[in-house]
Amino acid sequence: MGSECGPGGSQSRAVWCAHVEGWTTLHTNCLQSTRPANQQSCFRVCDWHKDLYDWRLGVWNQCVPISLRTGRTGVCLQGEEGIQTREVNCVLKADGSAADDAICEYFEPKPRQEQACLIPCPQDCVVTEFTPWTTCSKTCGLGLQNRVRSVVAPPLFGGLPCPNLTEFQTCAPRACEGRETVFSLKVGGWSDCKLPSLPPPPTSSAAPSRTARQARRRKGKERKGNRDPEMRELIKSKRNRNRLNRLEDDLWNIEIGYQSRQVVCVHRNGSTVPLSQCPHWGLPETYQSCLIAKDCVVSEWSTWGSCSKTCSDPSVPQGTRSRSRQLMRLPTGGGSECPQLEESQACEPEGDGVPPCAIYAWRTTEWSECRVDALLSQQDRRRGNQTGLCGGGVQSREVYCVQVNAELLSYINNNKDKQEGQSPNSQMPSVPPLLSISYEISASQPVDIRLCKGTTPSTTQLCHIPCPLECEVSPWGAWGPCTFENCDERVVKKGFKFRRRTITNYPTGGEGNCPHLVEAIPCDDPSCFSWQLVKLEECIPDEEMDCGEGTQAPQVRCVNSEGTEVEKEMCVDEVYPSSVPCVVPCPKDCALSLWTEWSSCSQTCSSKTAEGKQMRTRAVLAYNAGEGGSSCPNTSALQEVRNCNEHPCIVYHWQTGPWGQCVEDTTTSTLNTSSSADKSTCTMGVQTRKVMCVKVNVGQVPPKKCPEAPRPESVRPCLLPCKRDCIVTPFSEWTECPTSCEAGANGQKNKQFHYRVIIQMPANGGQECPDVLYEEKDCATPSVCPGYRWKTHKWRKCQLVPWSIRRESKGAQENCGAGVQTRAISCRQLDGTVADVVQCLKFASSMPVMSQPCQLPCRDDCQLTNWSKFSPCTSDCVGVRTRRRALVGKSKKKDKCKNSQMYPLSETQYCPCDKYNAQPVGNWSDCILPEGRVENAMGMKVQGDVKECGQGYRYQAMVCYDQDNRLVETLRCNSHGYIEEACIVPCPSDCKLSEWSNWSRCSKSCGSGVKVRSKWLREKPYNGGRPCPKLDHLNQVYEVVPCVSDCSQYIWVAEPWSVWKVSNVDLKENCGEGVQTRRVRCMLNTVDGPTDAVEDYLCDPEEMPQGTRESRLPCPEDCVLSDWSSWTSCDLPCSGRGDRERTAFALRLPKDGEDCPVSMQTEPCLLNRNCFHYSYNITDWSTCQLSANAVCGIGLKTRMLDCVRSDGKSVDLKYCEELRLEKKWQMNASCTVECPVNCQLSDWSAWSECSQTCGLDGKMWRRRTVVQASQGDGRPCPSQMEQWKPCPVRPCYRWQYGPWSECRVEVIFRS
Repeated sequence: MGSECGPGGSQSRAVWCAHVEGWTTLHTNCLQSTRPANQQSCFRVCDWHKDLYDWRLGVWNQCVPISLRTGRTGVCLQGEEGIQTREVNCVLKADGSAADDAICEYFEPKPRQEQACLIPCPQDCVVTEFTPWTTCSKTCGLGLQNRVRSVVAPPLFGGLPCPNLTEFQTCAPRACEGRETVFSLKVGGWSDCKLPSLPPPPTSSAAPSRTARQARRRKGKERKGNRDPEMRELIKSKRNRNRLNRLEDDLWNIEIGYQSRQVVCVHRNGSTVPLSQCPHWGLPETYQSCLIAKDCVVSEWSTWGSCSKTCSDPSVPQGTRSRSRQLMRLPTGGGSECPQLEESQACEPEGDGVPPCAIYAWRTTEWSECRVDALLSQQDRRRGNQTGLCGGGVQSREVYCVQVNAELLSYINNNKDKQEGQSPNSQMPSVPPLLSISYEISASQPVDIRLCKGTTPSTTQLCHIPCPLECEVSPWGAWGPCTFENCDERVVKKGFKFRRRTITNYPTGGEGNCPHLVEAIPCDDPSCFSWQLVKLEECIPDEEMDCGEGTQAPQVRCVNSEGTEVEKEMCVDEVYPSSVPCVVPCPKDCALSLWTEWSSCSQTCSSKTAEGKQMRTRAVLAYNAGEGGSSCPNTSALQEVRNCNEHPCIVYHWQTGPWGQCVEDTTTSTLNTSSSADKSTCTMGVQTRKVMCVKVNVGQVPPKKCPEAPRPESVRPCLLPCKRDCIVTPFSEWTECPTSCEAGANGQKNKQFHYRVIIQMPANGGQECPDVLYEEKDCATPSVCPGYRWKTHKWRKCQLVPWSIRRESKGAQENCGAGVQTRAISCRQLDGTVADVVQCLKFASSMPVMSQPCQLPCRDDCQLTNWSKFSPCTSDCVGVRTRRRALVGKSKKKDKCKNSQMYPLSETQYCPCDKYNAQPVGNWSDCILPEGRVENAMGMKVQGDVKECGQGYRYQAMVCYDQDNRLVETLRCNSHGYIEEACIVPCPSDCKLSEWSNWSRCSKSCGSGVKVRSKWLREKPYNGGRPCPKLDHLNQVYEVVPCVSDCSQYIWVAEPWSVWKVSNVDLKENCGEGVQTRRVRCMLNTVDGPTDAVEDYLCDPEEMPQGTRESRLPCPEDCVLSDWSSWTSCDLPCSGRGDRERTAFALRLPKDGEDCPVSMQTEPCLLNRNCFHYSYNITDWSTCQLSANAVCGIGLKTRMLDCVRSDGKSVDLKYCEELRLEKKWQMNASCTVECPVNCQLSDWSAWSECSQTCGLDGKMWRRRTVVQASQGDGRPCPSQMEQWKPCPVRPCYRWQYGPWSECRVEVIFRS
């Protein structure tokens, strides 16, 4: 089975036939056509589907009583239980399409689809009794009359609705006589408002002006005696109040006039008849008071003000300038409204000497140190040891805004001030020193970041810390000969044997981080040159004999202490090797093989308990004849043992400590003194380290014990690091204090602050940074916000149309009727002081009305007292309260005034109820974490950081209902509009894997193979944690790299052949067919020769020597040949035409008359049998390998060279190297592992305005954006990029209006 995910799977189930009582029966008993399927296709769910599918929750439906489901009904006492349902579906997040519920149920259970609810008991509508019927609408003919009733309590929770509140019926007081259908009344339109004609003004002696009268009255009062100051102040304020009430200002200038209209009685034939013919109508008014229409008057425009833009730069938006005009008179009586009092237009500054505009640009600090720990996963952070991290990392910097030409503008302003103080004939200053300015701007003052436009520079970036390379050394070489420490100066007769190793991988920081490379052993009789035996010549018998004892001449060369061949004259002082005695066996003698090579020394040095030994052996090839021949030696004589590595186990070497810090060299300090003030100049210093002589397995010994020549240096020159001082910007300007009208004026003091930014950190003993980078102080105590309001004064006396004008009107009375009254309006500040009316027109609400219609009651009108206060209530929400009024004077006796429908004398209403009920409404909001910006150590907000998860609160809106179940303000329920509940935003958990296993052994013991290591899954990621790398079906991840095994690291080692076992033994001659055996082992090959035996499969089976051989043991006087030599090499290329050969030579000649057998064998060179072609094979690249302390970044990928034979077998590289084949491949290459950068988010925005100004469904939103998307296996960005919470519930209000009245046509008569 594979691990594929998604559709295409299948699932099965068992299907059987069962009796209705439950027991199983035969399939044939069930109807086959209705047999259910036992297999179906399905959707295979995997963990990563969690990001694709989710439950979609519908809204809860209306609460349905349980009685409707069960059929049970009963009397409702406290409420009825109900059930409400909703739809819950599994959907694909991308497009909302439906999916199988099983997919979502794989990750979390299906949310509930039903919940209990409570339905309050229904309350039926309650109404009052009907009022009496009204009078008939007509005095004759058919009319209408009605009666009404009002609602005491509206229906609630499904109670019975209210019945009809109004009833109509027809009425017919009497039959009409027909006159009403003959005549009709027509009313004309009102004329324009005009002032009545005034009588001639009185003379000054007869009627003094108001001002004169007031002055005379004031003077008389003052003569009566001086009043106390309090009285005078009281009188003064009363005069001001009276003056304001009169509105005698030119700004208002309200005048009351009158307007008239014609009323005529018209016959149905169109002729006009006297009004007396239409007595059945109450005649309408023909005169009414009105306000004289006056238009708004304003002054001329003022001159244009200065331009808001004071600098020259086409790229900067234009400025504005404005002008205004004064309000001379407000409109009254429907006069034309005031025009705009202010206007503005775009502008550019004019004139010479306009300075350039300020230019703002982004500036950044230095990048912080590269940090790898910011990229670690949760699992890596918990390991604790984070020292020595390297590879890919993250670094940050601050971004701030500066004014780049601040110095230039300051220079221009200074020159301008100087120029204004000089005479006009003085010359202009020189050109500004721009070059000097560029140096001074190195640390500009930060300004408000809103002044800088364009893309903000990035605040984070990936970086790389080079990983230190570890020192790698080769194995130790063999011990060299005893030699002088210095062959050029042979003063001391002291010698050393040396062995060396080399650096195969140079470390970071130089050779000082490597172990010692030379070891020495003291020895006696040193020499710088010696004879080296190359081989022994053929054994030559003495005295020109054919056989018998003889000698072998040595073949030698002269070598130095390092093993390099030199001129033979250098070895003249050394003892030349002597000839070696040997034996050429005669035909009847015992024949022995040649000595084998000396074995490797058993010890690297000699001590009292262990001495180095070497051994060599030889074997009996043929036995001697019974008479006359030399006999074979005994078994012990067939091997030789000699001492080796006889030097004692006393090994010395130089050991070095780490290099110290670079310090000033006091011996050359005068040379480093610089006369210039340039602080960037760095001087040379010195570094020292400890060098000591160490005896292996003992410890430190005096230095004279070690050879002086390889002694490492203890002092070296170095470059002193430059001092770097801290550089900070100047403090920014203090932020502005908020105005008193903004938040903070309610007793809580606001703060203002300024800050500076570190743009270069100190280093190497430079000046430290200041401690204070941020300062704040309290703003001044805010004063009262300047605000404006309208103040209305008392209504003045009701003014009627002058009696002289309306006295001819039918039914008019002199001192009663309809009129107009006015009142004064003034503009006040919030503290009550008088302000200009223009300020209220700008900032206050709409201006109150200054006039209203009024009525002076006539003698025949019904006159009533004012309403009394309402009677007290015994308790809230219980009983009624009433207020009363009474008829006054003659109205008590008039029948029309006694009509309680027209003139009710009492009014009753229910006592006010202050019982309110609060209850939650709507869904819970998102889980919202406490406010506050929290940054991590890098200054970056990263998905999953502290305060991005944890405990928060979610909110649900509260509504407040009054006793009539009407929505009211939440303050009445003593609620701030929400209920809150603690909630948890789950913190992300990263994928957790095990540690890497150890590398496996290379898959091949010779040539190229692979080695593997693995990790396995310990914990899956959840809640948006870092994802896992791609895992196999066993939840493991592998790393495979190529490897090449040295084909000579394991070799076959054969012991000497055993003694011949002759099958057909001739007791006299001990010869014939026989068998020899030997032990063959696979052994680890080292520089000192084979050491430990290993498993046989590690050695090449094709190269395994024979462990048994059958041959004929030569009889006495037979020819004895040596072992066969190796086959000669075939000529390349292998064409099948060449041959190869091997040879043997006679160790014992046969008796006279007999010959030796053939001593040379040949065979044809056949391809892939004994002749091979060789070629290099390059392996695939390994995966990108990082340092053990790196998470990501730059690594190294490698590949291996393999020598491959033409039959496909991997062989030792020496076969290809001997052919000098071309190596054209690059074996190492740089590579990059993508860094796991977590998603970085912006701060949450401020909460938006409410989506609705009133009602239950308002929501507020806030959003955040992705600053840095995740990279590699970094923590992904969360899906929730916006949050909502409910708005406080506010009742909605709206205008309501009644039905239109009956349409009437008025004919306007013009005189």
